[in-house]
Amino acid sequence: MKTAYKYIRRTLPFVFAGLYLTSCNDFLTEDPKGQLTSENFFSNKEDLDASLTALYSVIAGSQASNNLCGTNFLVGDDISTHPSSNKQPLREHDQFDVKDNNSWLSSMWEQRFKVIKAANFIINNAGRTPDVSDDEIKAAIGQARYWRAYSYFYLVTTWGKVPIMLEEEINYNAPLKTEEEVYELIISDLKIAETDCPIKYTKEPYARNGFNIAVSRAAVKATMAYVYMCMAGWPLNKGTEYYELAASKAKEVIDGTENGTYDYKLLDEYSKVYSWEYNNKNTELLLGIYYNRDQTNQAAPLTDFLQDMKQGGWGDTNGEIKFWKEFPEGPRKDATYFPKIMLNDGELHDWWYDTNPPSREVVAPVFMKTVEGAVRGTEFDYTNPSLVNAAGEKTFQLIRLSQVYCWYAEATGRSGQMNAKAVEVLNKVRNRADGEESDIYKATMSPEELAEAAYNEHGWEMAGYYWGGIASRARDMFRMYRYKDHFEYRKENPEIEVAPGVKRKEIVPVTGTWDDSKMYVPYPYEDAILNPNLK
Repeated sequence: MKTAYKYIRRTLPFVFAGLYLTSCNDFLTEDPKGQLTSENFFSNKEDLDASLTALYSVIAGSQASNNLCGTNFLVGDDISTHPSSNKQPLREHDQFDVKDNNSWLSSMWEQRFKVIKAANFIINNAGRTPDVSDDEIKAAIGQARYWRAYSYFYLVTTWGKVPIMLEEEINYNAPLKTEEEVYELIISDLKIAETDCPIKYTKEPYARNGFNIAVSRAAVKATMAYVYMCMAGWPLNKGTEYYELAASKAKEVIDGTENGTYDYKLLDEYSKVYSWEYNNKNTELLLGIYYNRDQTNQAAPLTDFLQDMKQGGWGDTNGEIKFWKEFPEGPRKDATYFPKIMLNDGELHDWWYDTNPPSREVVAPVFMKTVEGAVRGTEFDYTNPSLVNAAGEKTFQLIRLSQVYCWYAEATGRSGQMNAKAVEVLNKVRNRADGEESDIYKATMSPEELAEAAYNEHGWEMAGYYWGGIASRARDMFRMYRYKDHFEYRKENPEIEVAPGVKRKEIVPVTGTWDDSKMYVPYPYEDAILNPNLK
């Protein structure tokens, strides 16, 4: 496998195939220009647009399959994997026992640095583009700074100390920077992006059907809210001050949606959130990555369900039983998991069904959020036995408004405060999940109760969804230092009653003794050979 450093040195900076957004023009036109250097590029507006095309193409490609998105999400308590088959790279994360020669580890590392390299090319050179307005140049650089910050956020919450690369050439002896230093860069980039990214894009390829495609100001503010929450938690443990900063940024997004500055609002039914109908017109999506399955490396992975299901799953992931058991009943749960699974016998079964004697390799809840219909452009129907395409056009939802509501409520509570707005927006999330105006959260809650309720609601909102996003369940647990508790639970692995008289437990074993090194994954072995500082 190619190492990250070798790969990005050869491939960037290039301008190559576009973002491949359906119905868009500029980003769709494949116009390879060969190798570009900072000396002979950015000579006109077309070059500036092409550099963004290249950046977004790298971003889309970096999330285009499970091994590229990453697998550290599997330490979360919502999701597990197969006990055998070819799933060892995933299983090591699920077992809190990742080896430096994990075959997917290099891909995770490599993809982040590919995005950083493409972003640096714009950040360092776009400013000299002639005959282009300052606002257009700032918007381009702001987007690039956002994606650099996004990539370093992934790196620092996965590996901890990492090299910081701000130039277009790779320094193979770059020293490791502390988590504090990496977060300083992330916040610095986000503050510039917050000022320079537009509130709303009006022209393709940056907008489509009235929706932002590129990074908007609201998306940056929302990202800052979550980054501040992570800085407030483990390992920096900056505490109350940073929870207050997080709440303030989330509130700016909420206020902007209510006063008309931003055109975002919750969809009225949770089933619409991941539906095909709203794939390209999701009003609560602040930031997404868009795909076209006809384009190589630009299609979304879809068949992430069990191998023995009739529709033809990969079996990479499945739900954890305790999380499923505690997930509140209602429309949100029905849209999150397969209500019934169709096995190879063509019959619908409860997920806990097994033969007598037992013969199924994996007996676990199954997430349903990523799938598309067997026929292109149709909704997925779990009762349809047709094989589902392995790759498709499901938009990767990196940040949704419902998440911002949860972050505002949690950050407010963790800063020791309580207010009516936090309760109001958290109830909006839960009411939609319940399919009725349940209003279960009250102003009489303590700040701690508010924070934990919001933490849980966020987990249920995002359960089992794309782990390359800003805030997977695993990343929530990471910042709250809750990996250890889950590690101990998985070691114990008690049976859980999933139906009257039916008990099931996790099939992937977890063993060993906890230490905090398990909070991170090791640096890829082949990259550590190139850079001896990766220790």
